Amino acid sequence: MPSERVREAVWNVVIAEEGTEEEKDRLGPAEDLPRPWDIASCTDAALRTDVWEWYGAFVAWFNHEYVWDPAAGMIPPCWRRHPHLIHEIGVLADQRRTIATATNSNSLEEWHRLIVPDFLQRMQDRIKQHCDDQHQLWPARARYARHDPGPNAT
Repeated sequence: MPSERVREAVWNVVIAEEGTEEEKDRLGPAEDLPRPWDIASCTDAALRTDVWEWYGAFVAWFNHEYVWDPAAGMIPPCWRRHPHLIHEIGVLADQRRTIATATNSNSLEEWHRLIVPDFLQRMQDRIKQHCDDQHQLWPARARYARHDPGPNAT
C-alpha cells in the first residue's frame, strides 16, 4: 500500500469528484490536484518521493508475485529510465490499490485475466530484449531527434 501522503492525495481526488461543494472548494480546482497514478502531476517534492517509493515497492511486489519466468515479462530493474513503463506502472499500482479495497473478487479476476496479461504484452512489445541484462539506450532517440523541432522552432 502507498504511504499516508499518497493515500491522502488519492482521497483528495475522490473528494473532488464526489465530495460536497464545501469540500471541493477547500481543495481548489480538481485539475490542479496531484494524481499519484500520474507522477507528472505530483509536483510536491515529498509526495513525488513517496510516489517513486510506492512505484518501486509495487514493481518488486509485481515481479515477485506475477513473474515466474523472467523471459515472460519481468519488469526490468531499469524501469525508471523508461517513461512508457513509468506511466503504466503508476496506473497498475493504483488499480491494484483499488482492487485491494474491493468488496468482491470481480475486479481482481479482471486484473488476472486482462490487465496483467495486457500490460506484460505491451511491455514486451516495447522493450523486446533491449534491457534483459542491462539497460540499453532508447533505440528511437536518433529518429526522435530528427523530428523534434526543439525549443527555438517557429
